[in-house]
Amino acid sequence: MRIDTHQHFWKYNGRDYTWMGPGMESLKQDRLPADLAPLLKKTAIDGTVTVQARQCLEETEFLLQLADENSFIKGVVGWVDLRSPQLEVQLERFCWHPKLRGVRHVIHDEPDDQFMMGDDFVHGIRKLRKYDLTYDLLLFPKHLPVAAQLVAKFGEQTFVLDHIAKPLIKDGKIEPWKSDLRRLASFKNVSCKISGMVTEADWHNWKDEDFTPYIDIVLETFGAERIMLGSDWPVCTLAGEYEQVIAIAADYVQKLSPDEQQAIWSKNPKKIYKIRTTNQTV
Repeated sequence: MRIDTHQHFWKYNGRDYTWMGPGMESLKQDRLPADLAPLLKKTAIDGTVTVQARQCLEETEFLLQLADENSFIKGVVGWVDLRSPQLEVQLERFCWHPKLRGVRHVIHDEPDDQFMMGDDFVHGIRKLRKYDLTYDLLLFPKHLPVAAQLVAKFGEQTFVLDHIAKPLIKDGKIEPWKSDLRRLASFKNVSCKISGMVTEADWHNWKDEDFTPYIDIVLETFGAERIMLGSDWPVCTLAGEYEQVIAIAADYVQKLSPDEQQAIWSKNPKKIYKIRTTNQTV
């Protein structure tokens, strides 16, 4: 089984998707499972993890409903208000669903770079292990040192770094991203998604080799046993078609041993997100 561990769905409206800024007009339309399914079939992807794109409880309900209706959705990373006094009520509302595998907050849009270290947010992270949920870290490179401080508090909590922390690929910049990434990766409860790279490159002029130095560092830093692959569809379509984006990672991973390939495509997603799979494919 090959799993795309990072993609989104939405029914577009201007109120909930204010993050779609200038140059993102192509995203401002409904993007639903019927749009993604043929792309999965074409690229031999058997399942996906769909990830929140709005910060509201309705988003989690929406994604879980889609997961009920579409067997290729193997897991959902939803949203709850980790700072709320009602957090456990929210978690109880959703935790019964077998496809809710994690939660996420859009950290990189918070004006305070220390947002993750707020007492209420830390208290919320502390609740997740009880419900066997991962926490996805959505960061810019400047947030990596803060993320390491957060992770240091929770040795038993599973964390997943999204989009390799969005390094400045367009500028070819490696440091301090590389050093800070290594610090975060020193905590063995953190895994990393090779995803979201094309939108950090030159949208119209990127080449496969632009990404190789960054993937090399991620592989060296996390090892094949803590890496997963994700498309970031449909956001990725700003810079490349689904097939192109999948090919970047697939071509790189193909150079690795069969065991490493199986780990990255299948074993790691199942273990990290505790995905319950069947033999059914798209």
